[in-house]
Amino acid sequence: MSSTRAADQNPFTVRQLIAPLLAVIIGMFMVILDSTVVNVALPKLVKDFHTTVPIIQWTVTGYTLALSAVIPLAGWMTDRFGAKQIFLVTIALFTLGSVLCSLATSPEQLIVYRVIQGLGGGMVAPIGMAMVFRLAPPEKMGSIMGMLGVPMLLAPALGPVLSGYLVEYVSWHWIFLINLPVGILAIIVGVKFLPKFERKAVPSLDILGIILAPIAFAMLAYGVSEGGKSWSSTETLTGLIVGGVALLLFIFVELRQKQPLLELRVFQSSDFTRGIFIAWISQIALFGAILLMPLYLQQVREYTPLESGLTVLPQALASGLFMPIGGRLFDKIGARPLVIIGLSVITGALFMLSNIAVDTASWFILTALTMMGAGMGLSMMAINTHVLQAAPRKLVSRVTPLTTAAQQVMVSFAVAGLTGYLTSRITDHMPEAKDLVKASVAAYGDTFLVAACIAAAGALLGIILRRPKPQVEAPVEGTDQSNSAMMMNH
Repeated sequence: MSSTRAADQNPFTVRQLIAPLLAVIIGMFMVILDSTVVNVALPKLVKDFHTTVPIIQWTVTGYTLALSAVIPLAGWMTDRFGAKQIFLVTIALFTLGSVLCSLATSPEQLIVYRVIQGLGGGMVAPIGMAMVFRLAPPEKMGSIMGMLGVPMLLAPALGPVLSGYLVEYVSWHWIFLINLPVGILAIIVGVKFLPKFERKAVPSLDILGIILAPIAFAMLAYGVSEGGKSWSSTETLTGLIVGGVALLLFIFVELRQKQPLLELRVFQSSDFTRGIFIAWISQIALFGAILLMPLYLQQVREYTPLESGLTVLPQALASGLFMPIGGRLFDKIGARPLVIIGLSVITGALFMLSNIAVDTASWFILTALTMMGAGMGLSMMAINTHVLQAAPRKLVSRVTPLTTAAQQVMVSFAVAGLTGYLTSRITDHMPEAKDLVKASVAAYGDTFLVAACIAAAGALLGIILRRPKPQVEAPVEGTDQSNSAMMMNH
């Protein structure tokens, strides 16, 4: 009674969460940013290392595979060793990997160091989101997750701008070295302001799960990334078949475990299943389109890396502006209207981009990108927060690795699938266009149209969303289900 009365006398305010939220945002921003900065630098790396594109491409693929492999471990690690401790260790490992990357003198070294980066970075997002979710009260969840979503949407768009500038005017080494002060800052803020969460009694590690999950996620990501070159190649088929079989075995094993590595039973919640399915569709449309635009600007319009990065900046600014707005509206009206409106705006923007030509005015492209950013800001965090709220609160630390791992696979699928479609459409248009530029423009239009249709399907499916029923759970003594405001004093 006394603790309840104390909570009533000291009601929760968002200001109490700013310091721990800052630590999570800095860490997540750094990791997500690094997923896009290398793409712009690839031509420079090929030249400096005197190597080929297929070899240097493994700096991206290796990073993605490492991310996919460790994500499933996040839930067990946080339960066993504590969320704060593991979050700080992963930030430190990522920062160390970044410094090593800046010192690489051969492609092989860079690939190995990028894998170290990925092993550290993979757990940062799921652990960070789970910590914030456990700190924030349900009635403020939309606002808090809206703030957390800003780095998730800003980082991919700002990455090409920062990388383009550093590669053109400084050195490619700095796209990695810049993580050192940021990583140190994240660790200092985290040590000082992140609260300590109670560790949970965990069973012995799910050995079969820990073997099958990395194989499933890494091989599927590998198969899909190779599919961008050819869906019938030995590498693609091997990745998809091995990953698919491992995934089926993993699902079978996890459903029989009392304490599984990834909590798949959460799919029994129809609200969760509907939400995550729509999230997957929107991620395929969004992240595929985010990749296509810089490619179009550099390959067709012959922009420099910095110019293309600056062109997509309005998208980042619009998403950053509308993300907090979407978060506040989520608390009042729920996810359904935001998802429908946001994905409808994205659909309109992608339909506009499907009509691009060689001489399309810059204002037309900027308008479409700004619309896409606004739609992302409104819809993405709404659907992600809906998915977390639909899961049992006690399982959140296990659900965020599940959703993050699935998103990694979906993003890989989007990038590889749309890139593969783009390549095939260029080939199809060549006999008629008889010019590579004209064929490329037509192919980009076709690919943006496919992305628009995917986004439209997501907007229509948004109709089936509903507010998750309030979860009434008996508080467990000694756990972290106490009042969020009180937890800040741990």
